[in-house]
Amino acid sequence: MARIGDTARTSLKSILEAVLLASGEPLSLKAIETVFTDEERPGANDIRKALEELADDYAERGLELKEVSSGFRIQVREDTNPWVARLWEERPQRYSRALLETLALIAYRQPITRGDIEEVRGVSVRTNIIRTLQEREWIRVVGHRDVPGKPALFGTTKAFLDYFNLSSLDDLPSLAEIKDMETIEPELELETTEDG
Repeated sequence: MARIGDTARTSLKSILEAVLLASGEPLSLKAIETVFTDEERPGANDIRKALEELADDYAERGLELKEVSSGFRIQVREDTNPWVARLWEERPQRYSRALLETLALIAYRQPITRGDIEEVRGVSVRTNIIRTLQEREWIRVVGHRDVPGKPALFGTTKAFLDYFNLSSLDDLPSLAEIKDMETIEPELELETTEDG
């Protein structure tokens, strides 16, 4: 059985690379440690150092090692995405302005109720918007406000952070950085639909 030690850093990097490529989701350090038996398990510092070296190895390549909220993953670099996207005929999911505004309010003001969202947006929030965000696992009910009716309080999830390539909510751009929704609209592939 292969042993992982200080003299076999290249071996450790190869194992970590293979594990991360084979995984269908980001892996935390704890999850990475589980692929090793007790006898061969390197220390957490050794794993982190090997991950840093692996990230350096990818510096000039089309892939990158990225740490997101749920852990580490190997992914296509954003600047190579236009070519990689051509491999799939399916068009990316398009989201309405209403859905994205609702998601943004939840992300920036969580925990927030549906009523709070409607008050800020000035229109009612359609049930299908909340349902879509929950089905995508981008939001979840994090509690209930202690008022009559006990409305649900919504917050974002780790899946939201992972999808948008964020380690934490602190990585969201500040509201001052978001000057004009119209300038980023083409990037978000917004549908032109009725508000709701």
